[in-house]
Amino acid sequence: MIKVLLADDHSIVRAGLRRIIEESLGMTVVAEAANGRQALRMAEKTAPDVAVIDISMPDLDGLEVTGQLKALFPKLPVIILTMHEEEQYVVRAIEAGAMGYVTKRSVPEQLVDAIRKVYAGGRYLTPEATEALALRVARGNMGRSPLDSLSKRELQVLRRLAMGHTNREIATAYGISIKTVDTYRSRLLKKLNLRNNADLSRFAIQNRLITP
Repeated sequence: MIKVLLADDHSIVRAGLRRIIEESLGMTVVAEAANGRQALRMAEKTAPDVAVIDISMPDLDGLEVTGQLKALFPKLPVIILTMHEEEQYVVRAIEAGAMGYVTKRSVPEQLVDAIRKVYAGGRYLTPEATEALALRVARGNMGRSPLDSLSKRELQVLRRLAMGHTNREIATAYGISIKTVDTYRSRLLKKLNLRNNADLSRFAIQNRLITP
């Protein structure tokens, strides 16, 4: 029986995913989490065989959770679950240590196949994610996204600023000082050639980092 940890901040989505997983032969959901920190706690408590982690969650996002899970449990395969098909997200997920990448628009069978494949030691990317990576390789350095110049932390701060979070809220979420958040903000404006937070929000929406 493959024991699955399921993390998503929407209870309705979790319920649907649980049903898909538990209706499949040889799988069970041993724990659910509504945010990143809870996902880490539940992983430690229940020792799952596979973790399915939503990329957009409160406290810690899916990429942060993936990195911390891989540090704490190197053999635990993580599948990133997301609405995003853009190459930027696929690349960041793989860099964080994810073994699978499944979009929420995927058919249920793809999630089940992904769980079985990563449990067996393989990798699983949806056709959309594979295509995004192929396009990335094909064009090389030509036409690269401005997002490629950002560090993981800069990307995280960008998303939170674009969603209207204050510097204090961001500092608390990541355990850094408000001054450090302001430094990240200044770097973002310079790297992306933007002027203010409103520009950051527009940029994030245009690049599908957040939904309007």
